[in-house]
Amino acid sequence: MTTYLLKTEPDDYSFDDLVRDERTHWDGVTNPTACMNMREMVKGDEALVYHTGKEKRIAGLAGVVKGCYADPNRPDLTAKGDIKYPLVDLKPIKASTKTVTLAMVKADPRFKDFLLVTQGRLSAMAVPPALDKALRKMCGL
Repeated sequence: MTTYLLKTEPDDYSFDDLVRDERTHWDGVTNPTACMNMREMVKGDEALVYHTGKEKRIAGLAGVVKGCYADPNRPDLTAKGDIKYPLVDLKPIKASTKTVTLAMVKADPRFKDFLLVTQGRLSAMAVPPALDKALRKMCGL
C-alpha cells in the first residue's frame, strides 16, 4: 500500500464534502507530474487530503476504492498511450484530529526533501513511508 497526498481547494471540494458524499471521484488534475502520480494509484492505497488556500493543512485520510481510470469527459491519451486525465475514487477514512499546517511541515527538517515542500504546486504526490508515518502521527491519524 502506498500513501499519497492529494491537494484540494476546500471551497471547491473539502474533506468534509467527502465525508458527506461517502465516496467521490478525484478529478481536475492536469499537471503532467501529478497525473503520472495518480496513474500509479490502486485500490487499497490511501491519501492524505490536503486543503490548499487559506487553510494549508492536512484535513484527513481517504482510501482509494477504485484505482486509476480515464475521465469519461476527457478520455484523451498521452503520446505514450497513458491516460492523460486520470481519476481515482476515494472514500473517507478519518478526519485529522490535530492540525498540521504547511508551515509546520516546512519547519520540520524531516520534510526538507518532501514534494509538498519542494514542489508546492504539485497536486498529487506519493508520500515516502517514513514521512507517511510521521504525518499520520502528527495529524492524529
